[in-house]
Amino acid sequence: MNVPRRDSPLPIIPIPPQVKATEGLAPLPDAHLWYWDTGGSGVPIVFLHPASGSVESWPYQQPFFARKGFRVIAYSRRGFYRSDSGPADRPGTGADDLRLLLDHLRVDRFHGVGVAAGGGHLLDFALSYPERLRGMVISGSLTGLQEPAYRETLARLRPEGFFGMPADFIELGPAYRAANPEGVQQWLEFHHRAVTTSISQAS
Repeated sequence: MNVPRRDSPLPIIPIPPQVKATEGLAPLPDAHLWYWDTGGSGVPIVFLHPASGSVESWPYQQPFFARKGFRVIAYSRRGFYRSDSGPADRPGTGADDLRLLLDHLRVDRFHGVGVAAGGGHLLDFALSYPERLRGMVISGSLTGLQEPAYRETLARLRPEGFFGMPADFIELGPAYRAANPEGVQQWLEFHHRAVTTSISQAS
């Protein structure tokens, strides 16, 4: 198998300069969610991070869409980077937390982008509050479906010991790991500070 080398002709794209954004904690009934918001009058895009990430997961997307005129927003769900976990007996749902965040930011309708676990939360939001969505993109997500046959099929696709593998091995492709060790290290730094609690929140 040909593994890309660091001298690969494919260029490594550095993280671009970020657009200035307001950062803060949005108060919820039982917790606070950390967010950033580029503001402005453009159509809002809200990014929902994977379980391995947080509000820090979008350094490439933030400046691209902001410079195209969109209002770009990202946040950490409960128990992720700089957001409270809230009480264990009242974890809330990701859909309701997102609605409360949008209300705090005075966002009515928006485009949602959800990756992996973020896609499951976005799908639940779409089912719960369809009037708030302009459109959505879900990528690399199992969507949180609990139908037994579906879950069994997914389990068969994973090799034995899958969840014991290193996070970067699971989440990052072999070509990226081989060609961009600095990017892998930066991703690991984001990942290691992303999750701050073991409390599980439903979509």
